[in-house]
Amino acid sequence: MFEAIKIILSAIIIFIASEVAKKSIILGSIIVSLPIMSILTISWLQVETKDTERIISLSYNIFWMTLLSLSFFILFPYLLKKNISFGFSMALSLVVMVSLFLILASLLKKFGIEVL
Repeated sequence: MFEAIKIILSAIIIFIASEVAKKSIILGSIIVSLPIMSILTISWLQVETKDTERIISLSYNIFWMTLLSLSFFILFPYLLKKNISFGFSMALSLVVMVSLFLILASLLKKFGIEVL
């Protein structure tokens, strides 16, 4: 039952954000930029596991991934403006973002910070 509640609540938030974005790009952007999914995920993890170390690790990973996700939001619209197909632009932007995350993870590991 709890899993169903998680799925439904998460789906409702995504649905609302996409519907609002159809009517107002600014309001849709505001909703999506809120860390609602991070807060929900951290909350679900607390309720289900009460594993503080896992929550700490997730929080750090979210922080680093959020910083690197900015590369996606710079590259993706740039590629679309260059008339590159949506699918290829999405895929390339995701590959660049994940690659940057893996590079950062290896650099942070050298300083004793584990994010993977």
